[in-house]
Amino acid sequence: MIKELHLYNWKSFDRSHLYIDPLSFVIGINASGKSNIFDALSFLQKISQGMPVNDAANSIRGGIDWMMRKGSPDFRLTVVADSHIETEEIEYSVACRRKKGDNEIEICDEVLIRRKKKTAWERKLFYTNNARMQFDSPIIPTTFYTEHKGRQKTMNVNRMMTVLSQIDGIQTIKIVKDKALEIRQLLQSIFVLSPNPSAMRNYCKLDNKLQPDASNVAGVLAGMNDEKKVQLESEITKYVKSLPEQDITRVWTEKVGRFQSDAMLYSEESWKQGGAIEMDARGMSDGTLRLIAVIMGLLTLPPQSLMVIEEIDNGLHPSRTNDLISLLKELGKEHQIDVLCSTHNPVLIDALGPAMLPFISYVSRNSESGCSEIKLLEDKENLAKLLASGSFGALMINDKL
Repeated sequence: MIKELHLYNWKSFDRSHLYIDPLSFVIGINASGKSNIFDALSFLQKISQGMPVNDAANSIRGGIDWMMRKGSPDFRLTVVADSHIETEEIEYSVACRRKKGDNEIEICDEVLIRRKKKTAWERKLFYTNNARMQFDSPIIPTTFYTEHKGRQKTMNVNRMMTVLSQIDGIQTIKIVKDKALEIRQLLQSIFVLSPNPSAMRNYCKLDNKLQPDASNVAGVLAGMNDEKKVQLESEITKYVKSLPEQDITRVWTEKVGRFQSDAMLYSEESWKQGGAIEMDARGMSDGTLRLIAVIMGLLTLPPQSLMVIEEIDNGLHPSRTNDLISLLKELGKEHQIDVLCSTHNPVLIDALGPAMLPFISYVSRNSESGCSEIKLLEDKENLAKLLASGSFGALMINDKL
């Protein structure tokens, strides 16, 4: 699993890093840089799939103009992940710079490192050779590790896409391909979920993969075989049932239309007087739909995925916060999915409790440089003294963090 993200000259960051655990939270006031972290993960996910770096850059907020910290000629993103071999970890790093006289970027450095934990031993499996690279060239010389001592293999690779995404077509030894595949699969399994309740209210086509805006939740559920569909509908109902004032007794989908190629999401509420009330997604609240999207992500993403959600509690009443935390922990652990969230909600931070303190990071801007910085909440200076004056939530409200 991915356990660290390092940011160098990325957007508002100068040099900072984020620790990622099975359940991690990021807090910070508006414009502190939280969304820039999620943009970095989204960029890495896209380029690992083979998307050209320019296309990936233009698909995130701000595009190329806002990718690099002002005054910097380039940026670098690095991830550290656990390997399939328990005693090893993998480090992958990619750097890009703006092309001269053009509104485009190009890869200027890329490296994959295999490392043994708790030792000084490490080995570069591939790295780009900047000394032999011409500026604005369509190719980038890349050196690959071989098992012959003192001998390495250098090849020219298309520099508009990552070496990582091209590794299948490169002739190199098995260990290089295996480790490249490991980190590529982890990066490809980053899923930035941004539920759009308005889109979720529409009819949608049958599908087999959840979209980042969750607009096709109904289509994914309805497209499953009957046994799997019933199982997931029961799981969703279990976690959503206590959300409104009265229990939701059932959540389900149905195929609709003449050709049964579309789907709609439905729910049923139970009331003492008036009995059961059924409604389709058009009548459901934003909070209900957002929570259904989160649950669907946890139930359907592949194991070893990293699900990223901004403002996880958006639309959720504070009284339901403990239920939200419980489902994130339970489903994440059961399905082997790490969850990284941001929140502005002081109630949620208080509900996490002291045991979650090591897994909360706060983002703030340096008062002199204006650069964003990520720090662990447990490392905050004078934290014990601050907590004497109130809870974490109170400190957030009073801007003490």
